Amino acid sequence: MSRVMNTSNNSLGGDFILVGFSDQPQLEKILFVIVLISYLLTLMGNTTIILVSSLDPKLHTPMYYFLINLSFVDLCLTTSIVPQLLWNLHGPTKTITPIGCAIQLYMSLALGSTECVLLAVMAYDRYAAVCRPLHYSTVMHPRLCQSLAGAAWLSGVGNTLIQGTITLRLPLCGNRRIYHFICEVPAMIKLACVDIHANEVQLFMASLVLLLLPLALILVSYGYVAQAVMRIRSAQGWHKALGTCRSHLSVVALFYGTITAVYIQPNSSYAHSQGKFITLLYTVVTPTLNPFIYTLRNKDVKGALKRLGEKIRV
Repeated sequence: MSRVMNTSNNSLGGDFILVGFSDQPQLEKILFVIVLISYLLTLMGNTTIILVSSLDPKLHTPMYYFLINLSFVDLCLTTSIVPQLLWNLHGPTKTITPIGCAIQLYMSLALGSTECVLLAVMAYDRYAAVCRPLHYSTVMHPRLCQSLAGAAWLSGVGNTLIQGTITLRLPLCGNRRIYHFICEVPAMIKLACVDIHANEVQLFMASLVLLLLPLALILVSYGYVAQAVMRIRSAQGWHKALGTCRSHLSVVALFYGTITAVYIQPNSSYAHSQGKFITLLYTVVTPTLNPFIYTLRNKDVKGALKRLGEKIRV
């Protein structure tokens, strides 16, 4: 028991230093403006999607139910990271308290893991919409939607409780400099003064389950979708089927294209030198773009926004 307490105290004693982008001070001012604008757009865009999808009865469908969950995940993910990042970019102080670091680690890992599974759930929803259109309402009934969304959230919470706790219990031996702008597992385990091979294996295995398995399910779902689309004869049917999946595929490409580079190969020279810029993409940029991807070419959302605007004016 005393050994565990000593390890915990050693790991959490004293503030951490988030080195971030401090080696490029001229870049910090530009990043501050970009991150601030992105954060404001994220708040505005995702809040709008949540409100519109919740208030408009025509959007009370499985697709928009999952989209509400995705927008909420993105809101919480950026809020767990961006305020601290802006503070560090604004001034010379780059510290974060142990409690703040632990909270950030737990929240960002839980929300990122949840989004991985949620995107796979949304792919299944698109499969049902395209491949089983006549039975769509029966297949994607409300109870199943709630269960699938709940499973996504539970997987995120379970993953962060395991990985986050293991990471925070590593002995640091006075090392408090995190060469990143966020308390993230791949950066945190590098602070340990013990052999971290087992931790790296554990991180890799968890990444296989929560990154590659959902991605594989997404690819399988869209494999069936592609087969169904190929059987469609009319150009209008092609356009409708592709429009159903286009937004989700764009979000998947943005999110998985960046997060896998950090978590699947955390020890590579590429991830070591460029990891913080890649992390910036999936934690700040992607949540900003998601609402625009789902609204710019979405007639349902545009119509809902118009109806909501008319109600507000009245």
